[in-house]
Amino acid sequence: MGRKLHYSTEDDSNEIVKRYEAFLSDNSVSGYFDVEEMESIVDFYLRKGRTRDSSKALDFGFRLHPNSSALMIKRAKIYLATGDINKAYNILESHSEQSDYDVILLKIDALIRLQRDNEAFVLCDDLINSSNSDIDDVCLDIAYIFLFQSDFISAKKYLLKGEEYNPLNDELLFELAFSFERTEEVEKAIATYNKLIKLDPFTSEAWFNLGQIYYSQNNYQLALEAFEYASAIRPEDSLTCLQKGHTHYQLQQYNEALSEYFAFNEMISDSKHTLYFIGECYEQMENYPEALKYYLDALKDNPDSFDTLTGIAICLMELDLYAESLPFLNRAAELQEEEPEVWIYIGEVLTELDDIDGALDSYLKAIKLNYNQPDILMAIANIYMDKKQFLDAVVYYKNALKYDIHKELENIHLLLSVAYHFTGDIELSYKHLQIAAENNLDAYKLFEELCSTL
Repeated sequence: MGRKLHYSTEDDSNEIVKRYEAFLSDNSVSGYFDVEEMESIVDFYLRKGRTRDSSKALDFGFRLHPNSSALMIKRAKIYLATGDINKAYNILESHSEQSDYDVILLKIDALIRLQRDNEAFVLCDDLINSSNSDIDDVCLDIAYIFLFQSDFISAKKYLLKGEEYNPLNDELLFELAFSFERTEEVEKAIATYNKLIKLDPFTSEAWFNLGQIYYSQNNYQLALEAFEYASAIRPEDSLTCLQKGHTHYQLQQYNEALSEYFAFNEMISDSKHTLYFIGECYEQMENYPEALKYYLDALKDNPDSFDTLTGIAICLMELDLYAESLPFLNRAAELQEEEPEVWIYIGEVLTELDDIDGALDSYLKAIKLNYNQPDILMAIANIYMDKKQFLDAVVYYKNALKYDIHKELENIHLLLSVAYHFTGDIELSYKHLQIAAENNLDAYKLFEELCSTL
């Protein structure tokens, strides 16, 4: 789950770029741009990640303004973007305006990438100390450099310094909250988002990001409350709508989740994203035909989705269509053969189809991947019992009993008693029969019936 940015950059250079691109395609359009306009064009392409177009624009700018030191700084920025760090740093070192704010920021960026961190930190401190005002904005600009390198600890250091100077800088607080998230200081992140909300209760992005944190902590009720606030502020926001759907699902509020998923579909042109989620809701509501419909539609969009394949299979199994479910399970097993769950489902299906050997093989694969599954160990023991392989049955009943720490397996002592009886261990058979009788007054009668049928 990603955070939501709290502001959108208004790109004032769009019109200039349009005029520049019109010139490239039609020479009848004016081809003169002053230095500031060329800088704007270069920066526009850099922000878009279009370094080749940025470099072409810069070459054009130098033809118009061959001695521009400002454009030379843009050359350094392009080198930084393309990974030519030494070239970038050499340009910056030779630049006449060593005290220029942008030059210093770029040098800090280059030094960090050259792993000359101590020199970079010195420049950072000098830049802050030389600033007479707006220290918070200076700290934020420095922090952006570290954030870009995913150095959240260093970014946090300067953001905290900036917060000391101006605790009302919302852009800085957003980045600080994000840095706290990335350094797993969750409570501090929550506190910072709450500061933002206190500054402006109508900051939907702060509510949304707060909801994301609570969701990641499985605190779904608080997550839902945060998403509700975000949605009330921006009811047209599709991402908040989707997250509300997920949160309702986790709270087992399936009708409410469905409402959000359908509302999300109305907000966007492509509703394929929610087909699986809608299917999940209907499955949890035990409306298996409806769940199957949405799962099958989801599979058309993503035929190799393990979760969708197993969802379809589960619905078919619940509808007693065991043979029909098997191809979906086999495909799921091909995709994720290390997933025990799929082998358990295959074992259940093959049991219903009277393929006992196939079921046994599937269950054995499941416990090989995860042995701590008492119900599956018991299912294996039951199969061995049916096959009159009583020694094997004893082994798996004993292991099932060992791992059944919550005492959820019914009649395990009774079955173990029967298995021991057929191995000839009368003492252990009687011991487990007595335990079975403590919980079931009919244990002795059931013991006789089972022994007579095997």
